Amino acid sequence: MRKIGIMGGTFNPIHMGHLLLAQWALDEVKLDEVWVMPTGVSYLKAGRDVTAPEDRYHMACLAVQNNEKFRCCDMEIKREGYTYSYETMIELHDRYPQDHFYFIFGADCLFSIENWKCPEQIFANCTVLAAVRGDMDTEAMQSKIEELKQKYHADIMLLPFMQLEISSTDIRERINMGKSVRYLVPDDVIAYIEEKGLYQNEVK
Repeated sequence: MRKIGIMGGTFNPIHMGHLLLAQWALDEVKLDEVWVMPTGVSYLKAGRDVTAPEDRYHMACLAVQNNEKFRCCDMEIKREGYTYSYETMIELHDRYPQDHFYFIFGADCLFSIENWKCPEQIFANCTVLAAVRGDMDTEAMQSKIEELKQKYHADIMLLPFMQLEISSTDIRERINMGKSVRYLVPDDVIAYIEEKGLYQNEVK
């Protein structure tokens, strides 16, 4: 049985913080692989101007291409309509019944996941791997975890992670202002952004 981490997100664009978290999870939980999975059309960002799924997927592929333990997955960008995490976890469980999946996200999502569509299906089909930074209230976190375990029989693991302030929003703004994003974004991704003219001349 393989232990596979699933890290979803808009990845608009993917950056070093995403990759560092993926590597951190791989090492700390002894995962066999981490699959990076860009969202198609996120219902949480409906109405916002989000870069085309194909561009975000291609950037993610470029970002992970030199790590044999990372894989870029197009499952969500191929799905029609809004992207829902519960559908992804059900599909993964059905496709790869011999594997065990770990859904990686920031621990602050534990306080909002019940507002997601069908959260019980997420908990039923994977272990949640919640990355917790040093500035978070661990007492409140543990209390929330116990609540989710009681309510959904959830399997939740905390992943202690460093305080790292890198955001895709800030990166887009820097590009729009003509500033460098070197060391924030992989070089191959920067080259793709420049080639395609992404995030330039955006209206704020």
